[in-house]
Amino acid sequence: MVTLELLLSLSISILIISIWGIFAASHIIAVLISLELFLLSIALNFIFFSLALDDILGQVFALLILTIAGAESAIGLALLVSFYRLRGDISISIINSLKA
Repeated sequence: MVTLELLLSLSISILIISIWGIFAASHIIAVLISLELFLLSIALNFIFFSLALDDILGQVFALLILTIAGAESAIGLALLVSFYRLRGDISISIINSLKA
């Protein structure tokens, strides 16, 4: 039988992988994927607690989080495409050099 502790450990492991990916990635696409994993782990927590407490509100919040994650990735990829057309490269070191 699957317990809440096992499901939460899955969510925490996804969270740890995403945090590691945000700080260790050298490519901006990997950072965007790690942000998506971060939001997915939060949505999983809402779903797991919603199932454990027999309440639908957590599942509604998870749908809202996934909607926001989709919009965030669409806007982020649109910005990256326009930046790539302008500069020709989308590495993090070049983007960090834009800070003045």
